[in-house]
Amino acid sequence: MDGHTDNVPIPAGGAYASNWELSQARALSVVLYMIEDLGFPPERLAAAGFGEFRPVDPGNSAEARAQNRRIELKLTER
Repeated sequence: MDGHTDNVPIPAGGAYASNWELSQARALSVVLYMIEDLGFPPERLAAAGFGEFRPVDPGNSAEARAQNRRIELKLTER
């Protein structure tokens, strides 16, 4: 699970110190949901955060920022 954010800096004093931390928490929340609520085996899942450093849309519009706030699931066959 890869978590991503937009490029707007996180305000001081918030729940997360940086976009990197927010992206990691975003990915981890989905991993935990998949384990706890859907029954996925935890040894098959991983969470990674990339902050604002891998945008799908490099623009500064509200629409571009919204597209960059995302989770990506990567499936592999085992």
